[in-house]
Amino acid sequence: MQYLINLIGIFILMGIAWSLSNNRKIVNWHVIGWGLGLQLIFALFVFVIPIGSRFFLFINDVVLAVLDSASAGTYFVFGPLAVGPGTTGPGGESSLGFILATQALPSIIFFAALMGILYYLGIMSRIIQIFSWLFTRLMKISGAEALSASSNIFVGIESSLVIRPHLKAMTKSELTTVLTAGMATIASSMLAVYVFLLRDQFPTIAAHLVSASIMNAPAAIIMSKLIYPETEIPATLGMHIKSEEKKEPNLIAAIISSANGGVKLVVGIVTLLLAFLGLVALADKILILVGSQINVLFGMGIDWTLEGLLGYLFYPITLLLGIPFQDAAIVSKIIGSRAIVTEVTAFQNLATVLQSGVVLEPRTIVVTTYALTGFAHIASLAIFVGGIAALVPERLGDLSRLGFRALVAATLATLLTAAMAGLFYNPNSILLNM
Repeated sequence: MQYLINLIGIFILMGIAWSLSNNRKIVNWHVIGWGLGLQLIFALFVFVIPIGSRFFLFINDVVLAVLDSASAGTYFVFGPLAVGPGTTGPGGESSLGFILATQALPSIIFFAALMGILYYLGIMSRIIQIFSWLFTRLMKISGAEALSASSNIFVGIESSLVIRPHLKAMTKSELTTVLTAGMATIASSMLAVYVFLLRDQFPTIAAHLVSASIMNAPAAIIMSKLIYPETEIPATLGMHIKSEEKKEPNLIAAIISSANGGVKLVVGIVTLLLAFLGLVALADKILILVGSQINVLFGMGIDWTLEGLLGYLFYPITLLLGIPFQDAAIVSKIIGSRAIVTEVTAFQNLATVLQSGVVLEPRTIVVTTYALTGFAHIASLAIFVGGIAALVPERLGDLSRLGFRALVAATLATLLTAAMAGLFYNPNSILLNM
């Protein structure tokens, strides 16, 4: 029954995107068909075909090994503060408990440096070009937006640099796709944080995060083209274009530059968390103050916190993902909170629920992980609109007008991928070792 719900959910999610379209008379069935086809093929490879599951299990082991290596530098700098819960330090120190700032966030710097090496060696560029060629050839979209979507599988806002020469001439539909792809995927450097938060409860989470980010790219294209279909002729339509990123003069420079970029990312995350969590707490106090009076007057028991209200909004959507009734109330709050408090807090909330002893079905944990994998939140909207506008100031008006549509499309894209993961969920897969 859950699989049937997932199948229905896929079409309802696309229907929601179409209903919000600026031009419902235009639907590019070729893009939608191939986008869904790519997702189906990839989900089949990950969840059903043994060689695919083993490959992503290998990816999971690689990511965990790299994350363990990152802890060496973290421990040297922060000492006992870097020792995670349930572990002991090299000197036998016991953990002081989970500390986001000294245990999870520093790994971003290490992963950023590692990605800098891979880019310098040309490895990541080749992988991105393969995905870009695939999207351009099969989905018949412009080379610029295909390259942007492919880059966003692995990096964040800096992906806009690879298409910088094309941004000025991009159509509004292309810009919507660029923004949507940016907010629907995750940067590889951020992957370390999510793995750190959930690796104890979900040992193979790294493989699923990589899988989700890849699947979110075609999902982002689908949703963006439904919400803002193409009515013009893009300058790079059908063209396979190469990235324009600047290559560092040598390997050491690449490591230093990427590590410094990681530092900026950490500072940005800390800043957003401090600001948004504080503002959310303030909003909750105001809502509870007013809402408690309404509850008393009308005899209601509504949860007036932002998390609670968003939970009500996302509850029916959570059911469409195939989440069982007994888990839906908890999961809908976690998925809904991502829109306001960022995916970092949402993943941490999921980890907290699992650590508290609440028993969620393994299928629920997997689907929720896919639903949360993306930068689809208010803070990210400001980052991507502002970041791209800095490269092409003359398009600020278009970007600001398209931003909210792209945020909705990105949210629907992550939910589409979650529904697809639920559709192909296989409890006997080696990737579901929990």
